[in-house]
Amino acid sequence: QVLLVESGGGLVQAGGSLRLSCASSGFIFSLYTMGWYRQAPGKQRELVAVITSGGSTNYADSVKGRFTISRDNAKVTVYLQMDNLKPEDTAVYYCNAEHTYIGGLRYWGQGTQVTVSS
Repeated sequence: QVLLVESGGGLVQAGGSLRLSCASSGFIFSLYTMGWYRQAPGKQRELVAVITSGGSTNYADSVKGRFTISRDNAKVTVYLQMDNLKPEDTAVYYCNAEHTYIGGLRYWGQGTQVTVSS
């Protein structure tokens, strides 16, 4: 059974920091590109950051310079360090795993709420 379990969300003031974690099980972590997406109320889910199995990263323009994605293949966990948070970062954040070689094979976590107050 594939599981992606996010943690670390919460309420923080603007300018603060949070670190999200996504612990995985049930699949070969090293074969997957891992990512964080978010969905604010009334908006579509959007990409925040991704990291390939080789460690290459890509970020949404809105979070560049503030967020850092990383992965620990030994702990089969992906992280999202979020600094200088803004109210517009408020959303449910979802962990995603996408197979590097098999198109369309992807898994989602249940999401964790991040709320940034002004």
